[in-house]
Amino acid sequence: MILYDYVLSASCYKVRLMAALLGKALTLHAVNFHPGREHKSAEMLALNPQGTLPVLTDGDTVLTDSADILRHLTADQPEWHSEEDDRWLAFASDLNDSLGLARLHDVIGYEADIDTVRAAGVMALRKLEAHLTEQRFDGLIFLTGKAPTIADIACFPNAALAPDGGVSLDPYPSIRLWMRAIRSLSGFIEMPGIHRLHELAHPA
Repeated sequence: MILYDYVLSASCYKVRLMAALLGKALTLHAVNFHPGREHKSAEMLALNPQGTLPVLTDGDTVLTDSADILRHLTADQPEWHSEEDDRWLAFASDLNDSLGLARLHDVIGYEADIDTVRAAGVMALRKLEAHLTEQRFDGLIFLTGKAPTIADIACFPNAALAPDGGVSLDPYPSIRLWMRAIRSLSGFIEMPGIHRLHELAHPA
């Protein structure tokens, strides 16, 4: 499988993270999204006429939506799915359109009505915090239960990167605990702005 990838893209990171957690190999094809706008090149538009990233090719299959790619990668892993997938994948799209857009504005100067998108991002984080707090009362840490699903992987990057778009995570303790749980998963990989948990070991 080939992933046409931009290292700073939260949507591309979802795919890299999912593959890493599954132990599935990806061949990464770096795309110069900024400043090169290579995603709008003739080669990339032939793969994805919408000119967006990520793009995953798996044989003759070409997928251009991160949610579809997550489903594809986990097609043989039913434990990564729940009856609430559609709800949370739609919510992940809302996070991308708010927190993700605010981050693009602040990091690479993308045009946006920044006050509006930040406000939408804050509203989304409040909804996420309320849900995760309710989950904690039931003894659950992930979005749909005791174990992570594609819902968590879809929502995690833009939530974790919210500070890059000027939205603090300080008011959201349940979100921070949830993010720690994801970062604790075996196979977790980092990206710029999202680091692994620090190793805490006593000196020999």
